[in-house]
Amino acid sequence: MNIPPAPKVSRARAFSLVWVVPVIALAVGGWMIFRELRQRGPEITIEFADGSGIEANKTILEHKGVAIGSVRSVKLMPDHLGVEVQLRLDRDAAGVATRDATFWVVRPEIGLSGVRGLDMLLTGARLAVRPGVEPPATRFKGLDRTPPPDNSTDGRAFVLEADQLGSLNPGAPVFFREFKVGSVETSWLADSATAVLIRIRVFAPYVNLVRTNSRFWNAGGVSLKLNLLGAQVKSTSLESLFAGGIAFATPDGKTLAPPAEEGARFKLNAEADKDWLKWRPSIPVQSEEASPKPETNSAIAEALKK
Repeated sequence: MNIPPAPKVSRARAFSLVWVVPVIALAVGGWMIFRELRQRGPEITIEFADGSGIEANKTILEHKGVAIGSVRSVKLMPDHLGVEVQLRLDRDAAGVATRDATFWVVRPEIGLSGVRGLDMLLTGARLAVRPGVEPPATRFKGLDRTPPPDNSTDGRAFVLEADQLGSLNPGAPVFFREFKVGSVETSWLADSATAVLIRIRVFAPYVNLVRTNSRFWNAGGVSLKLNLLGAQVKSTSLESLFAGGIAFATPDGKTLAPPAEEGARFKLNAEADKDWLKWRPSIPVQSEEASPKPETNSAIAEALKK
């Protein structure tokens, strides 16, 4: 009688390798969800008059060139007079949503003065913010264009009254002796609608150049004068030729007029008087370029010796 061999007993594996991939995928997914929730900041609502270029899950909010949030949804307001943009801020950027914060739409600009934001022609519009100092808020009214720069501590602002705005858009240069010393900040129509008011800012080193008796004129474009001897063409600079510009002069004399105060008003003339171009006042400026450091002077002297 043949005795059959004893059966072999084997134990099943406690854990199959088939489950390794799903477990890893679940762990990675859980980590991504945890990281998203950890980085998620508050959600805010911004009202805009026009939502062109703003897209959900694509348009971002930037501050100083860094993305700090993204648009979640864009929808019409109940009264159909604008759009509501729901935006989620990053957690570390929650502090920008203050009651006095300013939000605006940044779009590519193409003009005679150049091209700005060329990359946005492909990526679409972006949102930008200027934080404030007041308590937090969740609802804001946005601007459809870039606001004037908030640099009230840098230089001094003056208001010019002109018959027409012309090409004096924000950013247009302000010249003294054909040297750029400031720029145009913004413009608006006077309450009586009889003039255009233009706010300019003269940079800090050159504020003393503006006196109470200074004269301002439009220096943009090309000046063409014809006479018996021929034609005379004059332009302050290539920048002012395309973007517009303002120039000013201050009378010279034994006693200079007092410096103009913040917000002082002047008339913007269409062109300069011949006598204004002859003024040569001696007014100290606080430009660092005008006073090189001692080591710079030594370097220049050594270079001249060679």
